[in-house]
Amino acid sequence: MTREEKDGINVCRVKTFLAPNAGFLRRTLNYLFFMAASVIAATRLLKPDVVVATSPQFFCAVAGYVVSRIKRAPFIFELRDIWPESIVTVGAMRPSMPIRLLEKLELFLYRKSVRVVALTGAFKENLVSRGIPSSKIDVIKNGVDLSFFSPQPGSPEILRELGAEGRFIASYIGTVGMAHAIDRIVEVADRLRNNPGIFFVIVGDGAERRRILNLVVNKGLHNIKVLNGVSKDQVRDYYALTDLYLVTLKNTKLFRTVIPSKIFEAMAMARPILCAVDGECRKIIEDAKSGIYVEPENVDQMAETILQLWSKKDVLEKMGKNGRVFVERYFNRDDLARAYLGLLREVIRIGN
Repeated sequence: MTREEKDGINVCRVKTFLAPNAGFLRRTLNYLFFMAASVIAATRLLKPDVVVATSPQFFCAVAGYVVSRIKRAPFIFELRDIWPESIVTVGAMRPSMPIRLLEKLELFLYRKSVRVVALTGAFKENLVSRGIPSSKIDVIKNGVDLSFFSPQPGSPEILRELGAEGRFIASYIGTVGMAHAIDRIVEVADRLRNNPGIFFVIVGDGAERRRILNLVVNKGLHNIKVLNGVSKDQVRDYYALTDLYLVTLKNTKLFRTVIPSKIFEAMAMARPILCAVDGECRKIIEDAKSGIYVEPENVDQMAETILQLWSKKDVLEKMGKNGRVFVERYFNRDDLARAYLGLLREVIRIGN
């Protein structure tokens, strides 16, 4: 275990078995190793007032529960994804006995927690439908650092490096994973390959990145660039040069319950959004009037909408401004952090 101080907070880090998203067994070993290492490390720390554990990955929440029992402290389950259902949805595992056992463990942890902090209202509805009392579930959504992510001009140097000067930039910035339907963006680029004014940029790492790169090469596309993940500071530069931000997920019922956190960064940067995610994400975009919804994985709709928007600078600018105003009002990270802190203080007060 190593220790450091960051922004006045003591941070303890444990060693773990690192494994990319390149195989179920290796990923499972990574999860189990972290679970064991974090529990062992926690026994060497002072008694906490409260234990908060987040999921995914799911075994992190298991570790949190075990530590809470060892230290006799209240346990809060922070629910950021419905796991293990999500790993079945993306095709990483099929419905099976191990999945059913994990679902039983999942429900056990919900019941044993003193509170569940859910990332979306739909997550709360899911838990309530499965017998978890509504009174113990609090919804605190993601937010954004408005001082860090704010409107700024795009970098001419980066545009020059991309070979995209003077072109309309449709970008995806985030995880290139099994859930994200990035191959559909490549298909859209293929449909629009004869429109020289439109250029696609994908920035990120993940389990599907190599396949996406191969797909671009095999199709012989020159109107799209797939870049490695970048630092937080550099992420702002890529938002800044974006004319239309693409939000995509696979077309499944489960993903109607999620809110991709990157939409808040794009909105804070005053970037208009093409939202190919139904459910709560769509509702936020439409309530904010900060973008346009298209059916998830519908390549025809995505291509047609981009063609309709790319010359409408005034419409795009208005959407971007609407998004900035909306997150200032409802998704300021400082306000959400204060709400979370209030919840923690309430749990500690009741627990003591």
